[in-house]
Amino acid sequence: MAFIQHKNTAGKLTFETGVSEEGKAIYKSKTYRNIKQDASADQLHSALRAIGSLSEFPLVEVEKIETSYIDE
Repeated sequence: MAFIQHKNTAGKLTFETGVSEEGKAIYKSKTYRNIKQDASADQLHSALRAIGSLSEFPLVEVEKIETSYIDE
């Protein structure tokens, strides 16, 4: 029987860094790895927003990325 094993949790912040020559928004992201797996959504959101507020660019999106592997 196969099972899923947690491997890593990361938080990703996406910033709008400017506008291209065509008038489209330019986005850059920063990923923070080794986030505690059991951190609540509120805790993770607050921590990543606080980090994002230190940037000179506007924060557009906050994501939680979980990596797992499937084994037998």
